[in-house]
Amino acid sequence: MPAVSPGALPSRTAHVLETIKAAILNGAFKPGSPLVEADLAAQFGVSKTPVREALKTLEGTGLVVIRPYAGTVVRDLTYEDALAIYDLRLLLEPEAVRRSVRAGGDFSAARKALERAALAEDASERSTANREFHRCLYAACGNPLLVRTLDGLRDQTALVSASSWARIASWEQEAGEHDEILRLAADGDADGAAALLRGHIEGFVDRQIRRDDNPS
Repeated sequence: MPAVSPGALPSRTAHVLETIKAAILNGAFKPGSPLVEADLAAQFGVSKTPVREALKTLEGTGLVVIRPYAGTVVRDLTYEDALAIYDLRLLLEPEAVRRSVRAGGDFSAARKALERAALAEDASERSTANREFHRCLYAACGNPLLVRTLDGLRDQTALVSASSWARIASWEQEAGEHDEILRLAADGDADGAAALLRGHIEGFVDRQIRRDDNPS
């Protein structure tokens, strides 16, 4: 199911969607936790319809799993899931950023995203700002399908990073790497920005996912 942007949803559904997403990325809703429509509807003071629509959208972005006759749960990413998500990023994102820089992309919005990340008060805000930073780097690559594919990974990437930061708080190191990637992109160094981005993603995988190749 393709992801639906909040802007395409009725305002009530969009509010429910963003609140549930934030709770997942903050760890308030733990991986594997049930998300009961009736309970969420009562919590939000809405009917079950906006909740149902929000959960369907979250399923499309990979944050929840809807099981027939068993209900909805927060997705519990396996070691293999996390590696697969980041492997696809490594295959696509550095090249998308290289093309964006070569196309003379405007990266001022990326700087603003980094500023928001630095001021973030929780993992959800930080993750949202970091996702926007990365998108601002690749959005001008000139290939709409490539952009949509990377956009489709954003929430799953956020789920990995939020759970990883809860174990090892490495975002300060990653923020420094973001600054350097942005500097190279703004200077027009397409190959340098792409190479540093690749190293940035590979470093996160080594620190937070592989952890000595121990899937436990």
